[in-house]
Amino acid sequence: MSQEFLPDDNKFVSAALEEDRPNDDSAAESEQDVVCVTVTGSPKGVRETILTLYRLGFAEVGDWSPVQRAANPKQVMSVLIRRRKRKA
Repeated sequence: MSQEFLPDDNKFVSAALEEDRPNDDSAAESEQDVVCVTVTGSPKGVRETILTLYRLGFAEVGDWSPVQRAANPKQVMSVLIRRRKRKA
C-alpha cells in the first residue's frame, strides 16, 4: 500500500506498515505475506461493510484501523492488515 494514500496523522496504519518491512535477520518474517484490505466509501457504507465481513467470519471489527478521512471529502476509509504464512 502506498504511503501517499495515508494521512500523516494515521499512526496506527503507519506503525503497522513499519512492522511489515522485511528484516533480513528474521527468517520467520520472510516467510510471511502481508495483505492490506482497504474499504473506502460513505461512513455508513464503510461501517456496514466491516460488519458484514465480521458476520462472514472474515475479520474481527477491532482488527480494522480507525475510520479516517479519504481523499474524497465525502468519504472515509479503514484498513485491515493481514499476515499469513507463505505456502511452499
